[in-house]
Amino acid sequence: MRQSKSMFEEYQSEDFSPDERYALAYKRVKRIKGFYIHALVYVLVNAFIISRNYYAHSPKEYHFWSWVNFNTVLFWGTGLLAHGLSVFGRNLFSGQNWEERKIKEFMENDKSEKWE
Repeated sequence: MRQSKSMFEEYQSEDFSPDERYALAYKRVKRIKGFYIHALVYVLVNAFIISRNYYAHSPKEYHFWSWVNFNTVLFWGTGLLAHGLSVFGRNLFSGQNWEERKIKEFMENDKSEKWE
């Protein structure tokens, strides 16, 4: 993701043809759509599994809040989180151009703290 995002930024800043920019934007839209489909399937399948487990057993013999009922939600949810981070990138938490701003900030601080 990091590489494709930097390529996208290069295409925007340079004078590339509209066809090249369209192709890259199309790939990004397909990745986002893939994530949304993955999230929808995750919700539907896990809702089915949990409701099936809830209604298939009598309350006396089955504990709804057991590990067996929620392990799919946890492990698949971890995979869904990784998929989301690969699509939307690290900028989801740190903001756009965070690294460049921090580097400039440290350079300015070093400039002002010279030993004389």
